[in-house]
Amino acid sequence: MDNQAEVREFLTSRRAKISPEQAGLPAGSRRRVPGLRRSEVAALADVSVEYYAKLERGNLAGASPAVLEAVARALHLDDAERAHLLNLAQAADGSDALTRPRRRTTRAWTAHRSLQWVLDAVTTGPAFVRNGRMDLLATNQLARAFYDDLYASAGNQANLARFQFLDPVSRRFYPDWDLAADMAVAILRTEAGRNPHDKDLHDLVGELSTRSDDFRTRWGAHDVRHHGTGTKRFHHHAIGDLTLAYEGLEMAAEPGLTLTVYTAEPGSASEEGLRLLSSWAATAEPERPSHQPAD
Repeated sequence: MDNQAEVREFLTSRRAKISPEQAGLPAGSRRRVPGLRRSEVAALADVSVEYYAKLERGNLAGASPAVLEAVARALHLDDAERAHLLNLAQAADGSDALTRPRRRTTRAWTAHRSLQWVLDAVTTGPAFVRNGRMDLLATNQLARAFYDDLYASAGNQANLARFQFLDPVSRRFYPDWDLAADMAVAILRTEAGRNPHDKDLHDLVGELSTRSDDFRTRWGAHDVRHHGTGTKRFHHHAIGDLTLAYEGLEMAAEPGLTLTVYTAEPGSASEEGLRLLSSWAATAEPERPSHQPAD
């Protein structure tokens, strides 16, 4: 990724989202741009207009943590956006090469036995491990059945983003398709800031940008997010509608990987739906995915 372009577009897009009223400033008149002016952000961050303009042109190299925090406050950045700004600053300084773990030398990744045991021990909900590119790397049996539409097409390559934007079936699977699409792109954008030199991520973004107008528009918004906890709706072809809560846990022993578990409210129709899916999965005995792309 072009770090200067990423910084420029991220800061510009965040500035455009903050109204003068939100920043505690008078709205005034004759505003030619949405959101705040550069001079207003500079004043709020207590830096010179010239210095903030330099930052917004993409020159984050050498910016101190105090300045970055002041800019984050001025732009009302949330935790995910603040982390993204810090990642971009690390990349600009070249320090990310020292602070990030080395990329694996092989593309294949296999869950070690104890991790697969953990996944298999979760029997009442889909559980899986994914990387920041949204490749599904390991699953329990229920997750394999839950995502059987994704695995039905070899072109998806067990990648949730490809399924989201390139497979028409995803619009049935995700009743709130636009919301799911926003989340998927925000996860990829966050990964791009965290790991800007990932060639496989570059290739994936290029592929999706070329083949999907929906992806390309969202990618240009520069939204980022932490995918920690929440609730999502699904429609599975075998059992119908499901409303599931999810928890995403960053894996300390495997930087860049996330273990996600979906579960249903006890006593709900969705819990019964997962029971039916579990029975269906046991009967169908789907094959476990293997040799997925690494993070």
